[in-house]
Amino acid sequence: MAASTTTLMKLFFFALILVSFIVSPATSTAPEECEAESTNPCVNKAKALPLKIISIVAILLTSMIGVSAPLFSRYVPFLHPDGNIFTIVKAFASGIILGTSFMHVLPDSFEMLSSECLEDDPWHKFPFTGFVAMLSGLVTLAIDSMATSFYSSKNGSEIVPAASNGDQERANPMITHGHSHGHGVTLSNKDDGSSQLLRYRVIAMVLELGIIVHSVVIGLSLGATNDTCTIRGLIAALCFHQMFEGMGLGGCILQAEYTNVKKFMMAFFFAVTTPFGIVLGIALSSIYRDNSPTALITVGLLNACSAGLLIYMALVDLLAAEFMGPKLQGNIKLQIKCFFAALLGCGGMSILAKWA
Repeated sequence: MAASTTTLMKLFFFALILVSFIVSPATSTAPEECEAESTNPCVNKAKALPLKIISIVAILLTSMIGVSAPLFSRYVPFLHPDGNIFTIVKAFASGIILGTSFMHVLPDSFEMLSSECLEDDPWHKFPFTGFVAMLSGLVTLAIDSMATSFYSSKNGSEIVPAASNGDQERANPMITHGHSHGHGVTLSNKDDGSSQLLRYRVIAMVLELGIIVHSVVIGLSLGATNDTCTIRGLIAALCFHQMFEGMGLGGCILQAEYTNVKKFMMAFFFAVTTPFGIVLGIALSSIYRDNSPTALITVGLLNACSAGLLIYMALVDLLAAEFMGPKLQGNIKLQIKCFFAALLGCGGMSILAKWA
């Protein structure tokens, strides 16, 4: 089910790319400065390449640290998934994802699709960013809802959470409790825990897809630019950005209770997407221009789609689900702490928006 959900989301993103190429003008009537080479004194291809290589290594390491940290929280007593501290950390990470959506991805899309390098009709006469973000949110809702309904309507199926070597006995199919006591317990489709586990898995897959699209786009932009002044500021900002965003994704992967191999694969794909985007940008730097109509439309639409997906996931599947759950509803003090943690996450990403 999770695989089919991911396939649907991939088709949606592919359709956006196809539309962007169809609507891209064959002949541009953009201002001459959009076609001209930059006269910025900071632009130096020879000096920019070593900085890009440094950024690949730095972002790869910080991304891996961020997404892996929650996966090892089970072995740190005060960060155990059932504890209050982990709940607060999850709220902080969810705030980071929400802040990323509103303060980074959505503004970038607005800027690109309202660029003077695009034709006035239709790009300046219709708010494509808001429209695509709205559709993306609704499509995510539909997929989220249908995935859950499809599973609930199936008879005789069950979800068996993955177990480590030390949890094999608890994962024994004969041990079927009325509710979940933690990871490694077989849950029948009649249990509330089974439906919740499915929700966690759908959330993890869809969230990873949205973050990966965004990560490739920002990596491509960094790799394609030869502005050394911009690159220096972006390296530090993107390292923090990817590390904290990885924490949010890592928390969702942990709750989904995948096998260790699948956890590693999801963490690996998140960690390498931005460096991959940078390498792709370096390879295309001779032909790729940030201000070309095709680039502006394609990246702008992808950013709008990613923003709508991440906003929905952050507000509905992460923050609302947590705050309306029994744990926070029964503890006002913890609810307030989680609110301020989410606010701190949003605030941190808002500050980083000045540089990245």
